[in-house]
Amino acid sequence: MRTISVKVQPRASVEKVLETGNGEYKVYTCKPAVDGQANKAVIEILSKYLEIKKNRIRIKTGHNSKNKVIEIYNG
Repeated sequence: MRTISVKVQPRASVEKVLETGNGEYKVYTCKPAVDGQANKAVIEILSKYLEIKKNRIRIKTGHNSKNKVIEIYNG
């Protein structure tokens, strides 16, 4: 398992991931930060970017924040 730090930008015009270095990422999502929509989108976007299944990605902390700690499970 590894951990990455993610800063989320909800309601962006495009969905993309920028690697800022040292295991830190900035994720842009078109979804609003309402009812967990942005959190679900972050998992989907990271899954595509990192080429892993969605069920191997979990938000550890920051469910109600733009700054999140994400756990990625190996295996």
